Amino acid sequence: MEQLKHECGVAMIRLRKPLRYYKEKYGTYSYALNLLYLMMEKQHNRGQEAAGVGVVKINTTPGNEYIFRERALGTNAITEIFANIGKQLDEYHLSQMSDEEIEHTAPFIGNVYMGHLRYSTTGKSGIAFVHPFLRRNNWRSRNLLLCGNFNLTNVDQLFDKIIGQGQHPRMYSDTFLLLEQLGFALDHECHKIFRSLKETTPKYRIETEIERLINPSDILKTTATDWDGGFVICGATGSGDMFALRDSNGIRPAFYYADEEIIVVASERPVIQTVLNARYSDIKILPPGNALIVGQSGAFEVKEILPQAQYAHCSFERIYFSRGSDRDIYPERKQLGKNLVPKLTKAIGNDFKDTVFSFIPNTAEVAFIGLIEGLTEQMEATKCRQILHLRDTNNLTPENLGQIMSEKLRIEKVAIKDIKLRTFIAEGSARNDLAAHVYDVTYGCIKNDKDTLVVIDDSIVRGTTLQQSIIKMLDRLHPRRIIILSSSPQVRYPDYYGIDMSRMNEFIAFRAAIELMKERGREQEIRVVYDNCIKELAKPANEQRNCVKAIYEHFTTDEISKKIAEMLTPEGTHANVEIIYPEIEPTRETLKSAPGDWYFSGDYPTPGGNRLVNRAFVNYYEGNCNLR
Repeated sequence: MEQLKHECGVAMIRLRKPLRYYKEKYGTYSYALNLLYLMMEKQHNRGQEAAGVGVVKINTTPGNEYIFRERALGTNAITEIFANIGKQLDEYHLSQMSDEEIEHTAPFIGNVYMGHLRYSTTGKSGIAFVHPFLRRNNWRSRNLLLCGNFNLTNVDQLFDKIIGQGQHPRMYSDTFLLLEQLGFALDHECHKIFRSLKETTPKYRIETEIERLINPSDILKTTATDWDGGFVICGATGSGDMFALRDSNGIRPAFYYADEEIIVVASERPVIQTVLNARYSDIKILPPGNALIVGQSGAFEVKEILPQAQYAHCSFERIYFSRGSDRDIYPERKQLGKNLVPKLTKAIGNDFKDTVFSFIPNTAEVAFIGLIEGLTEQMEATKCRQILHLRDTNNLTPENLGQIMSEKLRIEKVAIKDIKLRTFIAEGSARNDLAAHVYDVTYGCIKNDKDTLVVIDDSIVRGTTLQQSIIKMLDRLHPRRIIILSSSPQVRYPDYYGIDMSRMNEFIAFRAAIELMKERGREQEIRVVYDNCIKELAKPANEQRNCVKAIYEHFTTDEISKKIAEMLTPEGTHANVEIIYPEIEPTRETLKSAPGDWYFSGDYPTPGGNRLVNRAFVNYYEGNCNLR
């Protein structure tokens, strides 16, 4: 599929022993830094626009820095960040310092580590928008580092609330607003504790007591109830408290691991398994609505902050975003491929002799394995029936038995991705010409004008890569017929929970449905949907329904698929092109652990989703296609 800008990746580490413990056991004060680097690189798939690192040092004396931050832009941001950190450490001459000096003053050698990988889903870019964000204060307990994997759907309401509290946000962005809201609550909690202590506690001890008494769960409970969207919010105070909070619907993923030495949080489970060589059973899923909270002492708890709501873990996590090496995700992706077997065999009429099977590299490979397993099972069953028939009719001979047994699936690697071409920038039609050469093809594996070429992709969302590159590339092999399979159902609705898919006109399934309505004389019904969306937008968000569903009510999945194939086939294509999508129900059955399928179904788990999809259709109908 074409690359989607999607959710970010987070990584957090809390060391639970004194720093010199790790120096003595692992031979370096950079033990946690090395782990953080690995955890971020292992999640590079989740954020390739920018990255950032934050470190909090607990045992410093006044006059010494205790919060360190490094951020960078670009696909090589992780390498750049850690190179800069390494340079700073080299300039500090650690070998010439005592353990005490290192623990108290050395940069980026601390107790709490935070890493973030960014994909922008709002169109806003630049170093100012790169996590972690930092809110400074002369009191350690009121400093706040913040990063996350999130997108909020009620930014307007949050902005108004913050303004109503007398604050003056610097930017209109959910991250900035979260920082201000959490910072305001943190200030308020610190002041409350201060007032309770000021008459009985010496001034020089008040800050220490505040750090001991403050509880991040109290701050989260006063703020998180305002947030609508999918999120994993990670934070750390200057005094060493750390938290990671997951949304009440479980839309965005979060995993953690804890032992006597370390506490780790990450967006993906295999990352923790690989980096720490941890057992599957030892890595826990952070429950929806819960926060992992680590105190200044290193003690931790998992605490409910928000009441759990309809579980709606993002299905695209399983189909595309997460690492396929996860023990649970790998068999799911295989099954997504198997689910396509009935539709495919009907399309090819069980003609395996003149059909070649392949996949679009690289994310569809696991689904391809499942597809081949399913086709093999079907072929073997067919062979059994043929043999039994021959036996029952007394026609079973060594010759025809050998002929049946020799039949096998024709599997080829027809497409090879030329990664270098992905980075070449051109304008206008020249860009499209280059796009057609993103993939190389394996010549000679297709019988010209005779074979059907079947290829599977993980999903077809916008269709641009398919039209500009993939179909043209496959057609160079001169097949009689090209069938493109999508392991994902048709993406019909925008996402507002962390993936850059917010405009209706982006989706080839939506455009195809609109074309079908026009062809069948239903244009007036498009206007009715628009009018209904306007009416819904006048209601409170929690009372709105998704009116856009009506666009798809008149058509089957296969009808829309046929129109998509027609729209995406480039002019001059020699082969007949077909596109096959699975139905929603088999996908739901396969992805029981991730029922958040609003992309396909339009069933948004939060009020903000319904409000924004209605707004997206209004923008489309009014010609404001660039508005989010």
